[in-house]
Amino acid sequence: MDIEKIISLANNSGGTLYGMALLLLVALTVIIERTRHLLHMQNAGVEIMNLLKADAPLSSKATQDKLTEHRDMPHARLIQALSMESSTPSSEAVASHLEEALMHEVPLLDRSLWMLDTVITLAPLLGLFGTIIGMFNAFSVLDDIQNGAAQVTGGIAEALIATACGLFIAMLGLIFFNWLNTRVRIIVHQLETLKVMLLNRQRLL
Repeated sequence: MDIEKIISLANNSGGTLYGMALLLLVALTVIIERTRHLLHMQNAGVEIMNLLKADAPLSSKATQDKLTEHRDMPHARLIQALSMESSTPSSEAVASHLEEALMHEVPLLDRSLWMLDTVITLAPLLGLFGTIIGMFNAFSVLDDIQNGAAQVTGGIAEALIATACGLFIAMLGLIFFNWLNTRVRIIVHQLETLKVMLLNRQRLL
Protein backbone atom coordinates (compact mmCIF):
# COMPACT_ATOMS: atom_id res chain seq x y z
CA MET A 1 0.00 0.00 0.00
CA ASP A 2 1.64 3.25 -1.17
CA ILE A 3 1.52 6.62 0.55
CA GLU A 4 -1.05 8.03 -1.88
CA LYS A 5 -3.45 5.20 -1.07
CA ILE A 6 -2.99 5.77 2.66
CA ILE A 7 -3.64 9.49 2.27
CA SER A 8 -6.75 8.71 0.20
CA LEU A 9 -8.05 6.35 2.90
CA ALA A 10 -7.38 8.97 5.58
CA ASN A 11 -9.22 11.63 3.62
CA ASN A 12 -12.17 9.32 2.91
CA SER A 13 -12.48 8.65 6.65
CA GLY A 14 -13.07 12.34 7.27
CA GLY A 15 -9.55 12.74 8.64
CA THR A 16 -10.17 10.37 11.55
CA LEU A 17 -7.19 8.20 10.53
CA TYR A 18 -4.96 11.21 11.14
CA GLY A 19 -6.47 11.49 14.60
CA MET A 20 -5.85 7.79 15.24
CA ALA A 21 -2.23 8.18 14.16
CA LEU A 22 -1.93 10.87 16.83
CA LEU A 23 -3.59 8.60 19.41
CA LEU A 24 -1.17 5.80 18.53
CA LEU A 25 1.77 8.17 18.98
CA VAL A 26 0.46 9.26 22.39
CA ALA A 27 -0.12 5.63 23.45
CA LEU A 28 3.37 4.52 22.39
CA THR A 29 4.99 7.51 24.12
CA VAL A 30 3.20 6.78 27.41
CA ILE A 31 3.89 3.03 27.14
CA ILE A 32 7.63 3.45 26.50
CA GLU A 33 8.16 6.18 29.11
CA ARG A 34 6.12 4.50 31.88
CA THR A 35 7.56 1.05 31.17
CA ARG A 36 11.15 2.26 31.52
CA HIS A 37 10.37 4.35 34.59
CA LEU A 38 8.30 1.76 36.47
CA LEU A 39 10.71 -1.11 35.74
CA HIS A 40 13.61 1.01 37.00
CA MET A 41 11.58 1.91 40.08
CA GLN A 42 10.65 -1.73 40.74
CA ASN A 43 14.28 -2.88 40.40
CA ALA A 44 15.44 -0.09 42.70
CA GLY A 45 12.91 -1.24 45.30
CA VAL A 46 14.16 -4.81 45.08
CA GLU A 47 17.78 -3.72 45.58
CA ILE A 48 16.98 -1.49 48.58
CA MET A 49 14.77 -4.09 50.24
CA ASN A 50 17.35 -6.84 49.72
CA LEU A 51 19.89 -4.72 51.59
CA LEU A 52 17.48 -4.26 54.49
CA LYS A 53 16.61 -7.96 54.48
CA ALA A 54 20.30 -8.68 54.89
CA ASP A 55 20.14 -6.55 58.08
CA ALA A 56 22.34 -3.83 56.64
CA PRO A 57 22.04 -0.75 58.91
CA LEU A 58 20.58 2.38 57.33
CA SER A 59 23.78 4.20 58.25
CA SER A 60 26.08 1.66 56.54
CA LYS A 61 28.07 2.75 53.48
CA ALA A 62 26.46 0.12 51.24
CA THR A 63 22.96 1.27 52.17
CA GLN A 64 23.79 4.95 51.83
CA ASP A 65 25.45 4.37 48.44
CA LYS A 66 22.36 2.51 47.26
CA LEU A 67 20.05 5.25 48.53
CA THR A 68 22.19 7.87 46.80
CA GLU A 69 22.08 5.89 43.57
CA HIS A 70 18.28 5.68 43.74
CA ARG A 71 17.65 9.03 45.42
CA ASP A 72 14.89 9.89 42.91
CA MET A 73 12.93 6.72 43.71
CA PRO A 74 10.01 6.69 46.20
CA HIS A 75 11.69 3.96 48.26
CA ALA A 76 14.66 6.22 49.00
CA ARG A 77 12.36 9.14 49.81
CA LEU A 78 10.43 6.94 52.23
CA ILE A 79 13.65 6.07 54.07
CA GLN A 80 14.64 9.73 53.99
CA ALA A 81 11.40 10.55 55.82
CA LEU A 82 12.54 8.21 58.59
CA SER A 83 15.98 9.79 58.78
CA MET A 84 14.38 13.20 59.40
CA GLU A 85 12.86 11.99 62.68
CA SER A 86 14.21 13.16 66.00
CA SER A 87 16.72 11.00 67.84
CA THR A 88 14.08 9.36 70.08
CA PRO A 89 10.78 9.39 68.21
CA SER A 90 7.78 7.41 69.35
CA SER A 91 6.61 4.45 67.27
CA GLU A 92 3.30 6.19 66.63
CA ALA A 93 5.03 9.31 65.30
CA VAL A 94 7.30 7.29 63.03
CA ALA A 95 4.39 5.25 61.66
CA SER A 96 2.37 8.42 61.05
CA HIS A 97 5.21 10.16 59.19
CA LEU A 98 5.97 7.10 57.09
CA GLU A 99 2.30 6.78 56.19
CA GLU A 100 2.23 10.45 55.22
CA ALA A 101 5.31 10.02 53.01
CA LEU A 102 3.74 6.93 51.45
CA MET A 103 0.51 8.77 50.66
CA HIS A 104 2.49 11.49 48.90
CA GLU A 105 4.29 8.94 46.72
CA VAL A 106 1.45 6.62 45.62
CA PRO A 107 -0.47 9.15 43.43
CA LEU A 108 2.72 9.80 41.45
CA LEU A 109 3.12 6.16 40.42
CA ASP A 110 0.31 6.06 37.84
CA ARG A 111 1.10 9.44 36.34
CA SER A 112 0.21 9.65 32.62
CA LEU A 113 -1.72 6.36 32.69
CA TRP A 114 -4.95 8.36 32.37
CA MET A 115 -3.79 9.34 28.89
CA LEU A 116 -3.42 5.67 27.90
CA ASP A 117 -6.85 4.95 29.40
CA THR A 118 -8.33 7.78 27.31
CA VAL A 119 -6.73 6.43 24.13
CA ILE A 120 -8.17 2.96 24.81
CA THR A 121 -11.68 4.42 25.07
CA LEU A 122 -11.43 7.01 22.31
CA ALA A 123 -9.70 5.01 19.54
CA PRO A 124 -12.58 2.55 18.79
CA LEU A 125 -15.12 5.39 18.88
CA LEU A 126 -13.02 7.47 16.52
CA GLY A 127 -12.59 4.45 14.25
CA LEU A 128 -16.35 3.86 14.17
CA PHE A 129 -16.91 7.51 13.37
CA GLY A 130 -14.45 7.27 10.48
CA THR A 131 -16.21 4.15 9.19
CA ILE A 132 -19.58 5.93 9.21
CA ILE A 133 -18.13 8.81 7.21
CA GLY A 134 -16.56 6.29 4.81
CA MET A 135 -19.96 4.62 4.39
CA PHE A 136 -21.50 7.93 3.40
CA ASN A 137 -18.81 8.35 0.75
CA ALA A 138 -19.28 4.76 -0.45
CA PHE A 139 -23.02 5.07 -0.93
CA SER A 140 -22.69 8.41 -2.69
CA VAL A 141 -21.69 6.59 -5.91
CA LEU A 142 -24.96 4.68 -6.28
CA ASP A 143 -26.03 7.08 -9.04
CA ASP A 144 -23.55 5.26 -11.30
CA ILE A 145 -25.76 2.33 -12.30
CA GLN A 146 -23.03 0.33 -14.10
CA ASN A 147 -20.19 0.59 -11.59
CA GLY A 148 -22.09 1.67 -8.49
CA ALA A 149 -22.30 -1.75 -6.80
CA ALA A 150 -18.60 -2.49 -7.22
CA GLN A 151 -17.60 0.95 -5.97
CA VAL A 152 -19.89 0.64 -2.96
CA THR A 153 -18.36 -2.74 -2.04
CA GLY A 154 -14.85 -1.36 -2.34
CA GLY A 155 -15.84 1.77 -0.43
CA ILE A 156 -17.30 -0.24 2.45
CA ALA A 157 -14.13 -2.34 2.68
CA GLU A 158 -12.03 0.82 2.84
CA ALA A 159 -14.36 2.39 5.39
CA LEU A 160 -13.94 -0.58 7.74
CA ILE A 161 -10.18 0.09 7.90
CA ALA A 162 -10.90 2.97 10.30
CA THR A 163 -12.70 0.65 12.71
CA ALA A 164 -9.93 -1.94 12.43
CA CYS A 165 -7.27 0.69 13.22
CA GLY A 166 -9.25 1.93 16.21
CA LEU A 167 -9.66 -1.58 17.60
CA PHE A 168 -5.95 -2.35 17.08
CA ILE A 169 -4.90 0.79 19.00
CA ALA A 170 -7.36 -0.01 21.80
CA MET A 171 -6.20 -3.63 22.13
CA LEU A 172 -2.53 -2.62 22.14
CA GLY A 173 -3.21 0.08 24.72
CA LEU A 174 -5.30 -2.24 26.91
CA ILE A 175 -2.57 -4.89 27.09
CA PHE A 176 0.05 -2.39 28.22
CA PHE A 177 -2.39 -0.50 30.46
CA ASN A 178 -3.09 -3.65 32.47
CA TRP A 179 0.62 -4.55 32.52
CA LEU A 180 1.59 -1.08 33.76
CA ASN A 181 -1.13 -1.16 36.41
CA THR A 182 0.34 -4.44 37.63
CA ARG A 183 3.75 -2.78 37.94
CA VAL A 184 2.16 0.06 39.93
CA ARG A 185 0.51 -2.43 42.31
CA ILE A 186 3.85 -4.24 42.80
CA ILE A 187 5.61 -0.96 43.63
CA VAL A 188 2.85 0.05 46.06
CA HIS A 189 3.25 -3.33 47.76
CA GLN A 190 7.02 -2.75 47.90
CA LEU A 191 6.48 0.60 49.61
CA GLU A 192 4.02 -0.88 52.09
CA THR A 193 6.46 -3.69 52.87
CA LEU A 194 9.33 -1.24 53.19
CA LYS A 195 7.29 0.84 55.63
CA VAL A 196 6.72 -2.21 57.84
CA MET A 197 10.42 -3.17 57.62
CA LEU A 198 11.45 0.33 58.69
CA LEU A 199 8.98 0.33 61.58
CA ASN A 200 10.21 -3.06 62.79
CA ARG A 201 13.82 -1.93 62.69
CA GLN A 202 12.99 1.35 64.42
CA ARG A 203 11.38 -0.55 67.29
CA LEU A 204 14.55 -2.64 67.69
CA LEU A 205 16.78 0.41 68.00
